[in-house]
Amino acid sequence: MAVPKRKTTPSKRGMRRSHDALSNPVYVEDKDSGELRRPHHVDLKSGMYRGRQILDVKDD
Repeated sequence: MAVPKRKTTPSKRGMRRSHDALSNPVYVEDKDSGELRRPHHVDLKSGMYRGRQILDVKDD
């Protein structure tokens, strides 16, 4: 069984964990509707993605 030879210092442990922090989700303003949406995602209100109609939008 593999066992560490030396104790990991708090500095090394912190450096390893530096990429584990959660970041806030990024939103961009839609060019057509002006609403916020996630980048590289389909706009669920209009069904558009990269200038093309991808989804059929239900009219309530």
